[in-house]
Amino acid sequence: MQRLLKNRELLLALIILVMIAGFATRAAGFASPVNLANIFNDTSILIILALGQMTVILTKSIDLSVAANLAFTGMAVAMLDAAYPGLPLALLIVLAVGIGAALGAINGFLVWLLQIPPIVVTLGTLTIYRGMAFVLSGGGWVNAHQMTPDFLNLPRFPVLGLPILSWLAIVIVLMMWFVLTRTPFGRAAYASGGNPTAAVYAGIDVGRSRFLAFVLSGALAGLSGYLWVSRYAVAYVDIAAGFELDSVAACVIGGISIAGGIGSVIGTVLGALFLGVIKNALPVIGISPFAQMAISGVVIILAVVFNARAEKKKGRIILRDRAAKERLA
Repeated sequence: MQRLLKNRELLLALIILVMIAGFATRAAGFASPVNLANIFNDTSILIILALGQMTVILTKSIDLSVAANLAFTGMAVAMLDAAYPGLPLALLIVLAVGIGAALGAINGFLVWLLQIPPIVVTLGTLTIYRGMAFVLSGGGWVNAHQMTPDFLNLPRFPVLGLPILSWLAIVIVLMMWFVLTRTPFGRAAYASGGNPTAAVYAGIDVGRSRFLAFVLSGALAGLSGYLWVSRYAVAYVDIAAGFELDSVAACVIGGISIAGGIGSVIGTVLGALFLGVIKNALPVIGISPFAQMAISGVVIILAVVFNARAEKKKGRIILRDRAAKERLA
């Protein structure tokens, strides 16, 4: 039991299972495989966005512009699809990823070369990117009847019982696990956030690592932009409003340290699923949207306290071990 409590991912997975079992007593069929698959599909975009956010947070930064990036990119590709229905879908998806990466690169450039704090940069670009979406669309909407069938149907197309959107989320989870655990960039991201000074002495370019993290986050936000407008069949300026906070919440709940350098891909995925289960369950059992926001806020605060205590405890253990070694010497 003590080992379980020390393993953040196992504990979070257990809490999610207990929540599902509890909600199933109030709503028949909540724990059915079909409904659980729907919850995962509903949470897929948040999972993708949170994995990009996680990469940025690992480098001791934060990206508050991911939802605005999503909105602008989604609006751009939806308008292109409506204006030029003959454009290949693959080209539109590549454009979405490219536009998102370019917006992320702007954030990374300002943080890296101009040394502006990430929270200030991304708070500014959050407003700028939303404004760009308004200017691009003139405040108008792109509706389902204006989009091509291929553009709309790709995320919904079922493969082996799951929509392509769910499979894409799974592929990106595996890709991010590989990038962050098996590549030099992944090791540099952890080192840049965990101990920037030591990272510099180890020959790691901390600024470059943060820049690449913002580019990756932007690319995933751009992909999420296409997925959002195609899944919900509408594009307008305010889509995904506040979703940047959900991406941060998923990371914090999943054990990603806001101080940087600590966290895992599976933790982020579980954090997103935790929020997904809550958002799907609370309306079913008759809890108002305002109460849902309050509950989510309480959960985030508790997760931050839990993370802080865990990191503080680890620090104390190191000090005790060092003191013991000095006494033995």
